[in-house]
Amino acid sequence: MSIGHTLLGLLESGPRHGYDLKRAFDETFGHDRPLHYGQVYSTMSRLLKNGLVEVDGIEPGGGPERKRYAITDAGITDVQRWLATPEKPEPYLQSTLYTKVVLALLTRRDAADILDTQRAEHLRMMRILTDRKRKGDLADQLICDHALFHLEADLRWLELTAARLDKLAEVVAK
Repeated sequence: MSIGHTLLGLLESGPRHGYDLKRAFDETFGHDRPLHYGQVYSTMSRLLKNGLVEVDGIEPGGGPERKRYAITDAGITDVQRWLATPEKPEPYLQSTLYTKVVLALLTRRDAADILDTQRAEHLRMMRILTDRKRKGDLADQLICDHALFHLEADLRWLELTAARLDKLAEVVAK
């Protein structure tokens, strides 16, 4: 996720302080991985330097002065360009799990055990996400669906690989 673009997008609704941006980000996108304050302020500093935001006001606070940031026209254009650019699909061609299966076969360990253990872990995570989805709001349901669909694809791969283990063992043994 592009934190800079996300913060810029949050600024389109109006100027905000760094604290407010962090809170809005965490409430909307950061359930599992909230931003650190340092990350917000370093990102805002970079956006300011690049002309994508400007300081809309400075207020004295209990500690350092509080800057209120506003998005610039260049920032709006940058967000629009980012939103219109499709994300590169990740083909996962360098899978750690695939590496473990092949190494197990190469070292004469039980690759089926690795697949079974991984299947159990995927199913455990799917139960957690399904419970979270059931209790969550629409945004949480959608992000859980995204993760669940990826885990389902992984499970299909695990089943396919388990069915082909003997053939794979022949290929890697050469």
